[in-house]
Amino acid sequence: MSRPALPDDTELSHRLRSLDLESKVRLLTGENLWRLPAEPRLGLSAVTMSDGPQGVRGTADDPDETGLLAPAPSAVAATWDADLAERLGALFATEARRKGVDVVLAPVVNLQRTPVAGRHFEYFSEDPLLTGTLAAALVRGLQEQGVGACLKHFVANDSETDRTRYRSRLDERTLREVYLAPFEQVLAEATPWSVMAAYSGVDDGNHAAPMTENARLLREVLKEEWGFSGPVVSDWAATRSTVASAVGGLDLVMPGPGGPWGEALVAAVRAGEVDERIVDDKVLRLLRLARHTGRLGEPGQNAPAPLPAPAGPGEEDFRVLREVAARGTVMLRNAADLLPLAPDGIRSVALIGPNAVAPYLQGGGSAFVPAVRTVLFEEGLRAALPEHVRLSVHRGGDARLRPPYLSDTLLADPDTGATGVRADHLDADGNRVGGEVRPSGDWSGYGDFGPATHRVVLRTELTLTEPGTHRLEIGCVGRFRVTVDGEEALSGDDDRGVELILDSTHNHPPLRGIDLEVGPQPRTLTLRIDLTVIDAGGYGRFVTAQLRHTPPGPTPYEEIAEAVAAAQAADVAVVVVGTNEDVESEGWDRTGLDLPGHQNDLVRKVLAANPRAIVVVNAGAPVLLPWADEAPALVWAWLPGQEAGHALADVLLGRTEPSGRLPWTLPARAEDVSVPDARPRDGIVDYRDGVHIGHRAWDRDGLVPAFPFGHGLGWTRWTYESVTVSKSSVSANRPIPAGGDGLNLTVELANTGPRDGREVVQVYLEPPRDGVDRPVRLLAGFTTVQAATSARTTADVHVPARAFRVWDTDKRAWYTPPGRYRLHVGRSSRDLRLTAEVSVEDGRFQPVG
Repeated sequence: MSRPALPDDTELSHRLRSLDLESKVRLLTGENLWRLPAEPRLGLSAVTMSDGPQGVRGTADDPDETGLLAPAPSAVAATWDADLAERLGALFATEARRKGVDVVLAPVVNLQRTPVAGRHFEYFSEDPLLTGTLAAALVRGLQEQGVGACLKHFVANDSETDRTRYRSRLDERTLREVYLAPFEQVLAEATPWSVMAAYSGVDDGNHAAPMTENARLLREVLKEEWGFSGPVVSDWAATRSTVASAVGGLDLVMPGPGGPWGEALVAAVRAGEVDERIVDDKVLRLLRLARHTGRLGEPGQNAPAPLPAPAGPGEEDFRVLREVAARGTVMLRNAADLLPLAPDGIRSVALIGPNAVAPYLQGGGSAFVPAVRTVLFEEGLRAALPEHVRLSVHRGGDARLRPPYLSDTLLADPDTGATGVRADHLDADGNRVGGEVRPSGDWSGYGDFGPATHRVVLRTELTLTEPGTHRLEIGCVGRFRVTVDGEEALSGDDDRGVELILDSTHNHPPLRGIDLEVGPQPRTLTLRIDLTVIDAGGYGRFVTAQLRHTPPGPTPYEEIAEAVAAAQAADVAVVVVGTNEDVESEGWDRTGLDLPGHQNDLVRKVLAANPRAIVVVNAGAPVLLPWADEAPALVWAWLPGQEAGHALADVLLGRTEPSGRLPWTLPARAEDVSVPDARPRDGIVDYRDGVHIGHRAWDRDGLVPAFPFGHGLGWTRWTYESVTVSKSSVSANRPIPAGGDGLNLTVELANTGPRDGREVVQVYLEPPRDGVDRPVRLLAGFTTVQAATSARTTADVHVPARAFRVWDTDKRAWYTPPGRYRLHVGRSSRDLRLTAEVSVEDGRFQPVG
C-alpha cells in the first residue's frame, strides 16, 4: 500500500503557526501510559509506544493479549549476525502493527559493564562495536517496515541499583570511546527515529546532570554534533523538573497525563525562562516521528488510515524465533564429539534440572511479553526424539529464591466457599463500593477497581491438608496490614507512589514467612490483607499482595538423588541449569555469580553418574560453572523465548548448528571480575575501569576466563589460511560515519571438519604500546561466513577508521595516534590465528609487508 507524499520540515513549521502555546505544550506529555496526544489541526494522530526488546509488549488495552516472545538480546548478539538481527527487527515491526504500536522502545544499547547488572540479558554485549552493529541492524529491520525504534537508555545507565538516582562518573574519553560509541554507531548506520533519556545521570568531569536535563549530551552531542532530528523521550517517570529538562534537550515526557511540564512549562515560557522556539522544536521533532510512522496526515482531516494489520502470528514467525534461538546457542565444550546426538542409538534420555522443568524464557521487568505460545524443553525434545526413545523428567531440586504462589485449590472465599480470594473495594469512609473473587494467590499490580476505591481488603480461608511443616510467605507493598486468624502478622507504611514501580518493588515485594504445623487433621486459617491504594501517576492506581507457599516435601538432596539415579539409568542425561525470575530482572542487580540453589551439586553428581551428560545453561548473564571442565558437552542456551524446546532439540539432534559465539566473557572465578558489583557509593557509580571494559580488562590484567569473549565451537573445525589488508583511499582523519572508511581485510579459511558450518571471523586491533593508555586489543571488525565440509571460503571484514582513533579531551576531537598497529584474526579474543600489520603516519594507513 503506497503512502501519499509527506510534507517537508518547512511545511511542518508552517503548520505549527496554527497552534497557541498551550496547545503545543499539551502535545509534549503523554496522554496516558503509552500514547501521545493527537492534534487534528496539525493532522497529527496519536503516536503509540510499547516496550521491547524481547518482542512487542502491547498497550494493555486487551488484558488477554499475547505476542511473539523472542530470545533475549544477549542471545541475538550471540549470533554475531547482522542479517539475522535485521530479520528479527522486521518481525518485531510486523508484531507492532498487529498491536497498533507505532514505536517500539528498543533496542537497548547500554553495555554489559558488570556481569551482575540486573538487565544484562537486555543488553547485547560487553563490547561497543558488537552492540552497535547488531542494534543498528535491528533498527533497520524495524524502521524499513514503518515502525519506529527508540534507542535506549542514553547514556551510561548500565546497572539497576538506585537507577533513578545515581550519577555515572566517567571521564570524557571513556564516555566517547566506549559508552557513547554504540549510540553514535546506530545513529549513523540506521537513523533511529527516537531516543530515550535514561533515569540516571552523567558526570563527565565537565558537566553533571540527570540525563533528562543534560544539555551537554542531549543538545550539544546528540542533536547538534550528531545531527539527531527526532524526539528525545524520557524514560517513564524520569522527568523531575520543568525548566531544566525543557532547555536541557528533552522533548517528550512519558507517561501522562500530568508530570512536570503542562501548565508549568507554559508559565515558564510566559516568564521568559524557556524560549518558545524550544517548544516549537520539540513539536517539530514529534511531527517528524509521526511522519515516519504514518501518523501524520493533512491538517483538519481525519486521521490517516493505518496500514492493514497483518494476520496473527503463525508458523513462519515461530520459525524465525526458533532459528535465532538455535543459532545463538553457544557450544562451549564438546569432548569426544558427544554432540550432535545420533537418536538411532539412544533408548532413553533423562532430562534433569530445575530449568528443565520450568525454563526461564524471558527476563523480568518491562521487557516481559505474555507469549502466544511456549514450547518447553520437555515438549521440544519429546517432539524431536523417535517414538522408541523414553524421555523422563526430574527436577533435582528447586532453584527459585521465592516459593510458588499458593495453589487456588487451597483457597476459599469466606463468604461463599467458592475457590479463591475475595477482594472488597472500600472508599475513604470504609464503605464497600465494589469487589470480586479471583482464584489466585498473586495480586501483584491489582488495579481492577474504580476511582472511588481507597482501600482493597483481601479475604480468604486457607486449608492445609498435608501433614508436616508448611511455609506461608506473604509480600505486600505500600501501606498495609495482614492478619492471620485475627492476629497481626505484618504491616507496612510505605507511602511512595511511582517509585515502587521504578525500583520493581511492586513485582518483587519483600516476603515475611510463617511456619504452620499441620497434623493428621486439616488446618484452616483465615487471612485478611488490608491494602491502601497506591497512586503511581501515569502507571495508574493499584495494590500488590503475594501469597506464596512451600508445602512439606522431599528435600533438595532427596530430589538430587532421584535425578542422579535417573541419569545413571539413561543412555544420555541432559541437565538444564540456570537462573530464574528471582535472579535476573529489571529493578535490581545480582549480588553474585553463583547458580541459585543446589544446582552445582546436582551437575557434579550427574556428571559422575553418566559419562554421556550434556549440560545446558539457561541464563542471560554469566554464572560461575566450577564443573565446566568436567562436562563432556556444555552449551549456553540463553533466555531463549517461546521456541525454547524446539531450538534446543534442533541443536542437540544436529538439525541446526549452534553457531553462536559469546558476546561477553565468562569468568572462572568471581574474584577475577574487574567490576564485581553495581552498587553506587554516595550516589555515584564510578567508572574507574575507563576504556577497559569486558574482554579488554581481561587482556589488560592477563587473567584466564572460563571461556573468552567470542568463543564458540559449532559443529566443525576451521583452518585460517591467510589474511591480506587493503587500505582506503580516504584519509583516516576525515570525519566519517560509523562503519565508513577504513581498512578491508580479506581472510581465506577452510572448513576442515566433518560437517557443513558457519564461522564468525573476528578481527582484533592491537595499538602501539607507547603513548596514551589503550586496550591491549579491541574488537575492530567481524563477519559471518558459511562453507560446506572440505570447502574453502573468503571472509571480507571491514575495520572502520574509528577503531584506530582516540578522543582528545583537550581539543574535544578525534585523532589517530601514529605508529604500527597489529590486526589479529581469529575465532575469539584469545584464539587468534593470523596477524597483519598496518602503519599509521599523518593519519594515513599503510599495510606493512
